[in-house]
Amino acid sequence: MKYGFIIDNRKCIGCHACTTACKSEHEVPVGVFRTHVKQVEKGTFPDTRRLFSVMRCNHCTDAPCVEICPVEALYFRPDGIVDFDKDRCIGCKSCMQACPYDALYIDPDTHTAAKCNYCAHRIDVGLEPACVNVCPEHAIISGDMENPDTEIAQLLSREQTNVRKPEKGTIPNLFYIDGDAFSLVPSSTDRSDNYFWSEQSHGVGHFAKNTEKLALSDAQYTEKLAYNGDDLMKTLMQNNGQTTETDGTPQKSIDVLTGQNVKRVYDAPDKGILWGWEVAAYVMTKAVSAGAFLVPFIGMMMGKVENSTQLNWWTVGVGMLFLMITGGLLVKDLDRPDRFIYVLLRPQWKSWLTKGGFAITIYGGLLAILGGLTWFGVQNGILMMLLQGFTAATAVIVAVYTAFLFAQAKGRDFWQSPVAVLQMATHSIMAGASAYLITGATGFLQNNSFFNVILGVGIVVNLLGMLVELTMTHPTADGKRTVQAILKGQYTTDFWTKAIGLGNIIPLAMLYFANGDSFVMALAGVLVLLGIYFTERIWIEAPQRIALV
Repeated sequence: MKYGFIIDNRKCIGCHACTTACKSEHEVPVGVFRTHVKQVEKGTFPDTRRLFSVMRCNHCTDAPCVEICPVEALYFRPDGIVDFDKDRCIGCKSCMQACPYDALYIDPDTHTAAKCNYCAHRIDVGLEPACVNVCPEHAIISGDMENPDTEIAQLLSREQTNVRKPEKGTIPNLFYIDGDAFSLVPSSTDRSDNYFWSEQSHGVGHFAKNTEKLALSDAQYTEKLAYNGDDLMKTLMQNNGQTTETDGTPQKSIDVLTGQNVKRVYDAPDKGILWGWEVAAYVMTKAVSAGAFLVPFIGMMMGKVENSTQLNWWTVGVGMLFLMITGGLLVKDLDRPDRFIYVLLRPQWKSWLTKGGFAITIYGGLLAILGGLTWFGVQNGILMMLLQGFTAATAVIVAVYTAFLFAQAKGRDFWQSPVAVLQMATHSIMAGASAYLITGATGFLQNNSFFNVILGVGIVVNLLGMLVELTMTHPTADGKRTVQAILKGQYTTDFWTKAIGLGNIIPLAMLYFANGDSFVMALAGVLVLLGIYFTERIWIEAPQRIALV
């Protein structure tokens, strides 16, 4: 048994009955949707056509949201329905990043993830989903696709259908008859804040809890409408269906087969940036914590750094301090921080968020043990060497696991990069060396040219890694658009001035001309840490600007 949906676009009239029935059935709050109708217009008046496409969870056979969820809040039912348990959800939003179809949202009332669950409670008692029951044109067909006697199985056998983003390999179980690419492919048309019947600029989804607080009063809204109405109408008439790219350049969407103008005129609100500064900061602090142990350990293995009680205390102290900051940032980013312990108590082992959580916990425990041994004067010996080796291996996992977590987020094409692991490891080496140089300026640690050299090498490797990632051929349009946004779009200034200039080129020059000046090297270390943060923030935010629907 495997349940699925067919959307028959030959019949859909865009009445939104499915949307309202779904909201009523599940008490979905204002500003978020389990199902909605996207509308796209093609042509130039009077030769126009409006396309309606029902958007919702695809109940994928290989659902990335289930794989990435760290606490099994999302799971497969025996009938193929992808359901969720809000009582387990920690609000990490990783499922939203993993879904290529933008089908999940954060419920502003419960602060947990939610989505279409095929009205599983109705299926269990022999009823159809609410959207199917209410559709006046029978444009939504549901049922068991593996039962040849069902209408959906018969339609699939005789009608040509298509799915959204088949290249993602999720094997979606939501099929469209007469689906138009300009409606189903997100990059074919651009989002707007000025759809008819909508006011989307106040924030929705994860930010929907702020909607009422940010909304204008009736009087303010009337005044705004009176002031902007004529200008908006003139703009729409002048642009004649043009869309605007991130750099402000008007761009028309054209159907290359018919030569018709195409524009998106109605859609669900954009959910905005789900992983923001907290995630970028935690990646940076995690790099410092892991690097604080790895860099001196590498130096000792190479015979460039002398093992000492003072260095051991510094390693344990800096590692533990930034590990605690990392944990605090991770918990802060959760929409249900009160459930953070579920990652350890209710783990789902396919998720790299779970693996990372355990790696951080183990790493912290090993640092504590090393601190205890140092306290009792144990500095050398086989036990200490084995423990340091195991701690170093764990530190490597702590440094790079986020790259594998991002790779599980299949909704963001730019994160599916083979360079990400190298970038995370390099940032950890750079961060560890920077932390040592910064501490060296206080006189607590002796200057050691090894840390100066390894930071310089790390900067060069980091620059080469970014060069490869931004110049290699990205296989998808969304990946290419992200690169464009970084190099020539919204993030251009931050990338070239903060990430490249301030965080890499200037520190590299300072290290070269430092001549042993501990203050100059410490300042270079500070700039490197800032550069890591700015780089990670750009790498994390830019892909989230690309529409998934």
